[in-house]
Amino acid sequence: MKISVILAHPDPSSFNHAIADRAIFALEDNGHDVCFHDLYKENFDPVLPAEEIPRDALLSSEIALHCKQAAEADGFIIIHPNWWGTPPAILTGWVDRIMRPGVAYEFLENDKGEGVPNGLLNAGKALVFNTSNTESEREQKVFLDPLETIWKNCIFDLCGVHTFHRRMFNIIVTSTHEQRTMWLKEVEETVAAFF
Repeated sequence: MKISVILAHPDPSSFNHAIADRAIFALEDNGHDVCFHDLYKENFDPVLPAEEIPRDALLSSEIALHCKQAAEADGFIIIHPNWWGTPPAILTGWVDRIMRPGVAYEFLENDKGEGVPNGLLNAGKALVFNTSNTESEREQKVFLDPLETIWKNCIFDLCGVHTFHRRMFNIIVTSTHEQRTMWLKEVEETVAAFF
């Protein structure tokens, strides 16, 4: 299987990077082809220019490659911190530019964009790992877990990926080496079970 792994954290020494390394290890250990993008390391431009909005827009070679890889992926693993209840801007911009009409979804005939899109992604499964400094109970009760809604409902389900799992690791800022070691073992086991 071709699995697309997208990482969005600016610090190479972050726990998010450790998650990505462990996820890639588990995928390769199970014989999968991994397409990995560290968006910060690649200096991915998250700004969607107006001329790129139309479905038939002429895309740069970089954006066209990302779109091709997303369309061909059998699965996705997305890794990022929780910043203000959303992914980092660079990852939101990746979604804006890559999960585009004709690649990730389409509107059906005679639909001018007011209806429910038809998902086009080939991927059968998506995993999201994110980190947070908010307790799970507070995330649910106070903030209503916006990341679950964003990734599960607004992005993957809409684009045709209906098998979804998200795991939030918290609280990162006070976590111990032992906790992180256990969490990385969980990442490896989850990826192996999912893919």
